[in-house]
Amino acid sequence: MYQGTNASSGIGIGTAVIVEEAELVIKREAVVDAEAEVKRFQDALEQTMKDTEALAADLATKVGEKEAEIMQGHLMLLMDPMLTGEIENTIKNEVICSEYAVEQVCTMYADVFAAMEDELMQQRATDMRDIKTRMQQVLMGVSSVDISALPAGSILVAKDLTPSMTAGINPAHVAGIVTELGGKTSHSAILARALEIPAVVAVKDFMSLVKNGDQVILDGSEGLVFVNPDEKTAAEYQEKRDCFLKEKKELEQYIGKPTVTSDGVSIELVANIGKPEDVEKVLQYDGEGVGLFRTEFLFMDRTAMPTEEEQFEAYKEVAEKLAGKPVIIRTLDIGGDKEIPYMGLKKDENPFLGYRAIRLCLDRKEDIYRPQLRALLRASAYGNIKIMIPMVTCIDELREAKALIAEIKAELDREGIEYNRDIQVGIMVETAAASLMADVFAKEADFFSIGTNDLTQYTMSVDRGNDKISYLYSTFNPAVLRSIKHIIACGREAGIMVGMCGEAASDPMMIPLLLAFGLNEFSMSASAILRARKLITGYSTSELQAVADKAMSFATAKEVEEYMKSFVG
Repeated sequence: MYQGTNASSGIGIGTAVIVEEAELVIKREAVVDAEAEVKRFQDALEQTMKDTEALAADLATKVGEKEAEIMQGHLMLLMDPMLTGEIENTIKNEVICSEYAVEQVCTMYADVFAAMEDELMQQRATDMRDIKTRMQQVLMGVSSVDISALPAGSILVAKDLTPSMTAGINPAHVAGIVTELGGKTSHSAILARALEIPAVVAVKDFMSLVKNGDQVILDGSEGLVFVNPDEKTAAEYQEKRDCFLKEKKELEQYIGKPTVTSDGVSIELVANIGKPEDVEKVLQYDGEGVGLFRTEFLFMDRTAMPTEEEQFEAYKEVAEKLAGKPVIIRTLDIGGDKEIPYMGLKKDENPFLGYRAIRLCLDRKEDIYRPQLRALLRASAYGNIKIMIPMVTCIDELREAKALIAEIKAELDREGIEYNRDIQVGIMVETAAASLMADVFAKEADFFSIGTNDLTQYTMSVDRGNDKISYLYSTFNPAVLRSIKHIIACGREAGIMVGMCGEAASDPMMIPLLLAFGLNEFSMSASAILRARKLITGYSTSELQAVADKAMSFATAKEVEEYMKSFVG
């Protein structure tokens, strides 16, 4: 048995197929005509861009628009004049071949991205290495590995699975994916989940432990991989796989059913999204709206600020597609931990405690906040949009944001532009300060949404990306649970909606506690909605009170987790 990272749930059973890109030998070679070599590079660049567009279109058809945007991100990198200009200058100045110039420049950028603490930026390193390889393959006339024709029942084994490789996967034939590299947020993991293929990543040295034709079982929920398992193990996991597929099929019966507890409490079950295209998944899984639209994705992978009009069209599209269902849109939550060159943000020493989110937006009203708020207000005429302000720590921030919204409303009135005059303005409660002052905020905010990821981080003073102290990062810590309970109680006392858009909202062990606390809205990834609905409809909130009281009596996260694990079964 080998342990890796659980990347995409489910049981994969099949035959190992090792996928390796042909190793490219890149040598530094002088050229006679530098200008001709630059032209050769430009031709290869053009071809790589055409191939990338084709891959994006293929992914959009097979998987969805959201996943296709991974390849669109590659296209943005290929179009970046800074990157291509540096490659061309390297060819000219050093009079060397294109292959080596691409190697030199792209590797430099990839190393810079890889050294950053931000996980999203680290993923850019993978993107950069992928486009480097594909440009070199075009230059050298080498075909990329074709995994579209793998036989049925294949367990795909690779060092890493690049987006360009993943685009060729036939989900009907690939029973599972195992890679040596990657993490839960890597592109290979994201695409595996989108394709609903069980996957385990970060299995150290796995390529040397398996050969083509070996029988492989992987548990994508636990991160376990077995090679040539014994009969007992094979039978055990075949049964688990049958149960998993049966449960998945049974969840379909919850499409169209109301999310109501057994004692008649109605719950809003909504989804987190990052782009307008994500709405398709929300509708597919019968989401009752959007509890978090992360607008920062509209600002990334670009060379200039999105215009008011561009933002308006994106927000309008979501509102229209959801046809009156609630759409909570979070204003820009970005800061010095994100590399967005056109914004001119300085690198913060403590980015999660620094110049970010509402602090940044209120400081840069004219070029960032006002255009976004105008776009949101204009789009509110087309659906049930609500505005959510992130990282609030003091009431002054909420008041200043609401004052600016009032100003923009007056502008729109003068211009004769329609908008929802009663648009709700709420806050994300994700800082210790906001939690402690929840009773004060509840008097001036129209709704709360608890961001458990950051609330846990700030409450416990723990960097969730630091492995050495990760044991402190748990939503089940009594301090975090007390905070959540307090926030919900303050919101309910004031008569406002309280939701949750952190990962805890879909945790089967957390859901009973949140129901007992009185949470109104649960927001999660679209694919988790039906399972959550099944759980919620099977509980009585009144009967859960005793469970919550018992859980709250424990002094450690471990004790709470063990108790909830035994309760859930």
